[in-house]
Amino acid sequence: MRQKLGHPVDCNCLGRRNFLRMAGGAALAGATGGGLFLADEARADALSRELRDKLTPEQIIQAMKNGNKRFRMGERKQRNYLREQKASAKGQYPAAVLLTCIDSRAPAEVIMDLGIGDIFNCRVAGNVRNADILGSMEFGCKLAGAKVVLVMGHTACGAIKGAIDNAELGNLTGLLAKIKPAIEATAYTGERSAKNYAFVDAVARKNVEMNVAGIRKDSPVLAEMEAKGSVKMTGAMYNLETGAVEFFD
Repeated sequence: MRQKLGHPVDCNCLGRRNFLRMAGGAALAGATGGGLFLADEARADALSRELRDKLTPEQIIQAMKNGNKRFRMGERKQRNYLREQKASAKGQYPAAVLLTCIDSRAPAEVIMDLGIGDIFNCRVAGNVRNADILGSMEFGCKLAGAKVVLVMGHTACGAIKGAIDNAELGNLTGLLAKIKPAIEATAYTGERSAKNYAFVDAVARKNVEMNVAGIRKDSPVLAEMEAKGSVKMTGAMYNLETGAVEFFD
């Protein structure tokens, strides 16, 4: 996808300008004295605690949606990753915790136009939860202040196909076993095989739904935070063909 060099004035960006806008217009000066309202977006710093804490979970999700829209249009924000790295070196204040697949074609930070320090991203084949993932999410939300827990699957997922085919290989066998309940729970009247990509994608969606529900069940810490409204949990599916992220909320 070719990046356009220009940046439309009315672009609804995720970048630091938009975090500021959604947080009520707070200003944060850059290392060279330039505020983040400046058009030179490549000079943006990392997300601060003050700005992150002013955002609602709904605003954070909308920001990720906006970033994916830019990605699909080839109008991704021009960044200075070195500046972001330096700005975040002494502290991190991510807005969300993601559980996504290791698939090389579905990097959340790229397809939702995110920068260094914006999110925690737990990656494992088939985006399945386990105790270590849950502990990481609890750290990210309860201790580090993230406000969104997002489980994102994707189309044509190899882990889903492997689970459907009953593939067995070392430790992978146990991982795929965590996906099999989603196969059984998927209502589908057509061919239920890994060769039928419509069925594979239906299972992938169900797998996301079941993992979101499983996080609520297996993590009283996150469930309590969600009940109090400080955290929002939801799912999403990324389409490898179109580049679109479909959020379930």
